[in-house]
Formats: sequence, C-alpha cells, structure tokens
Amino acid sequence: MGHHIVCITFDFDAISGWIARGMTTPGPISRGEFGPNVALPRILALLRKYDVPASWFIPGHTLETYPEQCRQVCAAGHEIGHHGWTHRPPASLSREQEEDELTRTNEQIIKLTGRGACGYRSPAWDLSPHSVDLLLQHGFVYDSSMMGDDYTPYRVRRGDIIELEKPAVFGRQTRLIEMPISWSLDDFPHFEFIRTPDTIQQGLMNAGGVLANWIDDFNYLRDNLEWGVLTYTFHPFVIGRGHRMLTLEKLLRTLKDGGAIFMTLEDAAAEYERRNPFKPG
Repeated sequence: MGHHIVCITFDFDAISGWIARGMTTPGPISRGEFGPNVALPRILALLRKYDVPASWFIPGHTLETYPEQCRQVCAAGHEIGHHGWTHRPPASLSREQEEDELTRTNEQIIKLTGRGACGYRSPAWDLSPHSVDLLLQHGFVYDSSMMGDDYTPYRVRRGDIIELEKPAVFGRQTRLIEMPISWSLDDFPHFEFIRTPDTIQQGLMNAGGVLANWIDDFNYLRDNLEWGVLTYTFHPFVIGRGHRMLTLEKLLRTLKDGGAIFMTLEDAAAEYERRNPFKPG
C-alpha cells in the first residue's frame, strides 16, 4: 500500500499582486478584494467539510491589511507560510530589500502564530541568487517555489553557475527542502484573464478540463510511485468563484476517495526529512 500525500496550498495575495504589477486602479483592486471578503469564508468552510489541512502562503501586505481574515485562517488550524511582504518577485529586489521583506513578514507571522514560518514560497515563483542563503540564514525548513520534480521533494542547491555559452556548474545541496510546484497545478494561469499594455493572459479555461488534468496528476502518482507528495496551488480570488468552488470540491472528494492523505506542506516536508535525513556532503 503506497503513501500518497496531497498538499492543498493557497497563495493569499489579496490585493498585493495587483499593486506589485502597478495596477492600483479600482478595477484590479476590486478583483483582489474578492479573496478576503467573499472567497475566504467559502474556502474555509469547504476545507472544514472535508477535514483538509491546508498551507496558506500570505504576503506581509495581506497580513497587515486583512488581519482578521488571516486570524480566521490560523484559527482553523491551517499552516501559515511566508510569501514575501510585497508581491514583488525576489529576483527583482536587492539582497537588502529581500531580507527586509523576509524579516518584516516573519514578524507578522510570529504575532499571528507564535513562531516564524517554516516554509517560504516566492511571489511569482522567481527566486533571486540570494534567496537560498537568506532562507537558510533565517531558519526556514522548506521552500516551495521550484519545479525540478513533480512528486518527490529534494534538497535545494546553492551556488549554481549558469552562463549562456558554458556548461552549467551545479552547486552543492543544502539542508533546505524543496516542495516542488508546477504552473499546471496552479489555478491562476488557467483561469485568470489579465490584460496589460504589453501582454494578455487568456485564462478563462473550462474548469472541467482543468479538473481532469489535476485528478490525473494524482492518479499517476498513486499508480506509479510508492511514496510521493503532490502540491496544488490556489488563490482565493481565483478559485473562490462559484463554478470553480464546485471544481475544488470535486477535486477534494475525488482525491479523498482515491486514497490521498492530506497534509500541510510543513508536515509533508517533515516526513520527507524522516525518510531522507540530510547528510552534509
């Protein structure tokens, strides 16, 4: 009998993602407000109905702007993870700015939960050359921003040298555990229509087709690996719309019936650590 773990995660960006894109007019801000004001109670009720613990990655901006909603997430027993302070990708920040965001948000997380975050997820999944060092220095156990595997956590390297016209030189593994993610398991690119002066993200996919993909990724894990972790990423203002809430419920029900074991990313990372203790090399 295999041990197939599913981690349901939420990036609770609220309005911070629009602000970071420079989209601060009432239209985009109202899209972000849908998350804390409308979607959150629906999602918490659904997680409670299926007894699913989730991991919520919350930017400091959301923690300070919507403290009551963040308290509700914490009171429901979910993990609170770190998602920057602004929603700017760390790769766009200086080392000092990135460290300031780590510290400032962790202060809010300590206020809310009594301890610093165990896990970090970078906004837009784009780490900087400094991120791994900073995460180790600030005591993080895992990161969830990279895509080097689909079902098996792994140790994050530091010190890669990647140049255009030379073979890659890979750095050494660190203690930091990667809990990998994928754009295909994220609701945002499938569902959100975004128009900027430079780009259009089409989004607006049929939820049934997306659901079939999400379920098949679990089926492959269950049928082909003895042990593994599958991580889904949702955003309250995206998944919280009516037809998508029905999709999320079908997903949870199907996974549960298929033998999935629901865990927070923190607990899944701890299980990986037990199975694969770190050996400094």
